[in-house]
Amino acid sequence: MFVAQAHSFVQQARLAITLAWIAGYTNILTILACGHVTSHVSGTTSDLGRAAATGNGPLALFLLFLLTTFTLGAAISGFATELGKRRGWESIYVLPMAIEICLLAVFAVTLEFFSFESKVQGAQLLFMTGIASGAMGLQNATITRISSGVVRTTHVTGVLTDLGLEAVQFLWWLKDERRRLAGGGAGGAVRSVRDHPTSRRLALLASILGSFALGAALGTLAFGYGTRWAMFPPVLFLLWIIYQDISRPIAEIEPSELIDRDEAGLPPEMSIYHLRKDHDRAGKIHRMPNLLAWADRLPRGARVVILDLDEVTHLDENSAVELRAALTKFEAQGRSLVIAGLTARQFQQLRAAAGDLLDPLSVCPDLELAIARGLNLLELRAPPAAI
Repeated sequence: MFVAQAHSFVQQARLAITLAWIAGYTNILTILACGHVTSHVSGTTSDLGRAAATGNGPLALFLLFLLTTFTLGAAISGFATELGKRRGWESIYVLPMAIEICLLAVFAVTLEFFSFESKVQGAQLLFMTGIASGAMGLQNATITRISSGVVRTTHVTGVLTDLGLEAVQFLWWLKDERRRLAGGGAGGAVRSVRDHPTSRRLALLASILGSFALGAALGTLAFGYGTRWAMFPPVLFLLWIIYQDISRPIAEIEPSELIDRDEAGLPPEMSIYHLRKDHDRAGKIHRMPNLLAWADRLPRGARVVILDLDEVTHLDENSAVELRAALTKFEAQGRSLVIAGLTARQFQQLRAAAGDLLDPLSVCPDLELAIARGLNLLELRAPPAAI
């Protein structure tokens, strides 16, 4: 979940549902315990302006503190993500999410050891709201990076805005497609509506909104029935999510050693890579690595790249979407990608995800045929000889 960008709708929906309820849960607990929101800062900024205009200095400083901690949380996410990227970590988003867990755990311990006969004040108020605000800023920045700006989980203002815009687009599409849907019968109409990008986007936005509200409801119930342990459920849930993420091994892409380049006489414009499993963790389904990051690290002179997937035994939707993203990247770079080692079934799975981006001639059952296809592509891409 936290390995690469969430290219697919399924990944985005999972992230939205998982993290939005945690934001709603955390926000309602800080409201009940401290009297202030922490998952979003629009209202905080408005209150800051009002406090400054009315000369309420202490309140203005406190609200400025909340804005600062939210921003600091986002900055910590950016630093941790970039650190993981520069050091080549497999899952660059696990570190910022782990930091969020630590912050929320501190908030949970604070609830455990303090009793609240009234709203907290003073240093305790600064500590609790600062911790929660920083965690929410960190979460929002992390999910923004993972989804390339598609998903926000700590506030619903943008979600409702997008929901209204997408709803209008969907209604216009229904109007324009009325005749075609009627001609295709009820079954065809249902499939067309279900598969349309706008309807799926509406489902994603609605899931974020509902998940945030659900988290607020659960947080309210937990605070009412057991204040001291109320914050532990989301902390434990996030720990479980990260465990699931790091316990599933990620395959590695390495230069292939199956072919002797000098002996085979391969041109320097062709690069061959092999997807290798972690054999110390045999028996587990491996995730596809970040193919976009791999594409950025390829040699500049490589015009045809062969990726041998011979060790791949399972190609799920996310793996196919990763390959589609890589194909798009290669097309933008003016390169060709030849895939070797796929079975007929895996090819059909990949074809369904990649569509027209995948040339059937560039998917070969073995490495030898892939090399022959690569040499043919180099000939086709070669500039015409001068007369």
